Amino acid sequence: MNTFIILLRGINVGGKNIIKMKHLKQVFDDMGFSDIKTYIQSGNVIFKTSESDKLKLTDRIENQLRKTFSSEIKTLVLTAGDLAETVENAPDNFGAEPIKFRYDVWFLLPPTTVSDVVSNLRLREGIDFLQAGKNVIYTSRLISQMGKSYFSKIMQTQIYKNFTIRNWNTTGTLLKLTNYK
Repeated sequence: MNTFIILLRGINVGGKNIIKMKHLKQVFDDMGFSDIKTYIQSGNVIFKTSESDKLKLTDRIENQLRKTFSSEIKTLVLTAGDLAETVENAPDNFGAEPIKFRYDVWFLLPPTTVSDVVSNLRLREGIDFLQAGKNVIYTSRLISQMGKSYFSKIMQTQIYKNFTIRNWNTTGTLLKLTNYK
């Protein structure tokens, strides 16, 4: 059995696309997946299946979510290995100063590339920091200056629809929940 992590984009944010996790879990159960776990309200699902094709899974899940919730919900399918690679390849000391910085991982929805997103970003020197990874962008912002961060302005751009954000703690917890070795 293969372990997958699903990151849903834009559910339960700002009062839009409200989906209770027990309903989401039921949808995955109805699709025949096993060992289903959800984590917090932002649309994180972990499950097992004999299917190994991420593209097939993406299409199947997005179609079922559209039917069930009457909404287009972008879905990123990751293997446990993909997520482990994201965590293992984080920049040195990423997440080390959580009182001083907010740490996020921007997971890119295919076919979006790191360069597509980075070319649309402006950084505020001394406040915003980023490092490109494999299909992700690691970002951090100085908490004491968050109001001056340019990262919040990304929400007003078209490219924003092409990734989903998870904070560093959530990213690490999702990996732990996979029991990946």
